[in-house]
Amino acid sequence: MSDLIKPSLGIMNLQQTVRKFQLSRVAPSEDLAFLIRHYWIIRWDLRGQEPYTQHVIPNPCVNLVVEPGQSAIYGPGKEKYGHHLEGQGCVFGVKFKPGGFYPFFKQPVSGMQAGPLSVQSVFDADPLRLETDMFAQTDEPQMVALIERMIRPKLPEQDEQVTFINEIIDYINKQPDITKVDSLCEHFHVNKRTLQRLFDHYVGVTPKWVIKLARIQNAAEMTDVSVRPNWSKLSMDLGYHDQSHFIKDFKSIIGQTPDEYARQAQ
Repeated sequence: MSDLIKPSLGIMNLQQTVRKFQLSRVAPSEDLAFLIRHYWIIRWDLRGQEPYTQHVIPNPCVNLVVEPGQSAIYGPGKEKYGHHLEGQGCVFGVKFKPGGFYPFFKQPVSGMQAGPLSVQSVFDADPLRLETDMFAQTDEPQMVALIERMIRPKLPEQDEQVTFINEIIDYINKQPDITKVDSLCEHFHVNKRTLQRLFDHYVGVTPKWVIKLARIQNAAEMTDVSVRPNWSKLSMDLGYHDQSHFIKDFKSIIGQTPDEYARQAQ
């Protein structure tokens, strides 16, 4: 198993959260790395304090979440979601790479928008036993070893479509001025309908939504570290020709206008 890796962003109001919980992200073992991005572990101790809800920007990944009484496999969300933290606790998660869950599931991931899957339906693991065993472990390497023992018997053959999808999404994230799916089709020499079908089956959301998400996540992260963002300049830097369109997209994912989010982040 690889060493601890630096957390990526996506946590909203990042600077306000450090006193509320601890987040670790651990790279998977080499044989699982072609489908799994990382494991994440959240620990908190809010005994004697008010409960806290941490909001997270959505992402085009499937997550397997091990949590007392609530373990399940969740498809990509389309708007921000929250983790309610109260008392003392721990949650363990598996974040699959975009498209990385499809080879296990073998059904269109877009169907997961209807609701989460049971862990047992995909990995033949009793969720209550998994929860008991997981939270009996004394450290993170043992937790990771436990989940990898569950996953390995179901490990599918490597699927080159997963690699292709991740190349596309990496390109989107590195090119914030990309605004149209046609630009992706031209760059990767792929038919638009083929690309849309590929994302529907493997990712669960459209390439158009992934483009919008990348731009809005970029904006939210810039807002977290800027005292007084220049919305007009920021929206233009992200390829928006109309600031009202930027505000509409921002609110559709974050749930707040850029101004509201900036005030809360400060």
